[in-house]
Amino acid sequence: MNYKFEFVRHRNIFFAISGIITILGIISLLIFGLNLGIDFKSGSRLDIHIGKAFTDTEVKTLLKQAEDQAKAKGFQNVNLKPTVIRTAGNNNEIAVARFDQTVSKDVLPIIRSVFQSKYGSKVDIQESTVDPTIGRELARKAIYSVLWASLGIILYVTFRFEYRFAIAAIIALLHDAFFVITMFSIFRLEVDITFIAAILTIVGYSVNDTIVIFDRIRDNLKKANIKRMDQLEDVVNLSLNQTLSRSINTVLTVFITALALFIFGGSGIHNFSLALLFGLFTGAYSSIFIASQIWVVWKGRDFKKKRVQLKEA
Repeated sequence: MNYKFEFVRHRNIFFAISGIITILGIISLLIFGLNLGIDFKSGSRLDIHIGKAFTDTEVKTLLKQAEDQAKAKGFQNVNLKPTVIRTAGNNNEIAVARFDQTVSKDVLPIIRSVFQSKYGSKVDIQESTVDPTIGRELARKAIYSVLWASLGIILYVTFRFEYRFAIAAIIALLHDAFFVITMFSIFRLEVDITFIAAILTIVGYSVNDTIVIFDRIRDNLKKANIKRMDQLEDVVNLSLNQTLSRSINTVLTVFITALALFIFGGSGIHNFSLALLFGLFTGAYSSIFIASQIWVVWKGRDFKKKRVQLKEA
C-alpha cells in the first residue's frame, strides 16, 4: 500500500483528543451553560439606531436615565439594565441591547426621548420580544430538526453502504455539533436561531465529506482480499490519503467564504458565520480522524473474534 500519513494506527490519540474536548464541554455546560438569546428564552431586544459614535457606558447611562423617568411616570416594574450591549450596522451605528425581562412598549417613547436628547432627533428604536412559550417551541423544533436530519442520514448511509458506516457517521456528526456547542459555551457566545441554522449546515457539510471517504473505502475494499486487521487498516489509510487533498481543498474553500461572512457580514449573521468556522474545522477533523476510525474498530472485531469473514462493504 502506498500512502503518506498514518491515520488509523494513531486512532487512540485522536480518540483521546476528542474525549478531552468532550469532557471540557460537559464541564463548561454544567458550570456556565449556554448564553441563550431571546430566541430561546423570554426577554426583549432593543435596536437603537444612533447614527453616530457611541460607547457602551453612554448607552447604559441613558437607559438608566430612561428607567428613572419611566418609574417617575408610574412604570414601577420597569428594569432597563441590559444583559449585553453589542454594536451593529455597516458603520457600527446601532446599539443592540438585550434584556432578560420584557420591555414594555409603553416605555419605548421615554427611551427614544432620552436618546434623542443626547444624539439628536434621528435616533430610532426597534423592539423585539419573545415570549417564554415561543422560546421553548423554537428550542423543541430545533432539536427535532437535528433528530430528523440524523435519522435521514442513518437511513441513507445504511442503504448506500452499511449500518456500521451510518452509526460511525452519526457519532462524528454529534462530535461536530457538541464541539461547536462547547466553543459557544466556553466563550459565552450568544446562541440564537441562526446558531441552529449553522449546526444543520455543518451537519450537511460534514456528512458529505464523510460519505466521500466511506465511498473510497468501499471501492478499495472491493479490490483487496482482506483477512487480517492490519490489512483493513492499510485499506482505510490508503482511502484517507487518496481523499485528503479533496477534504483539505473543500474545507479551505468554504472556510474562506465563512471567514468573509464573519468579517464583512452584518451582526445578524455574526454568530452563524462564527459557528460555521468552528464547525468546518471540526467537520473535516471528524471525517478523517473519527468516523473512519470508529468504523475500523467496529469492523475489525470480525477478525479479532473470528466469527465472520469480512464481506464487501
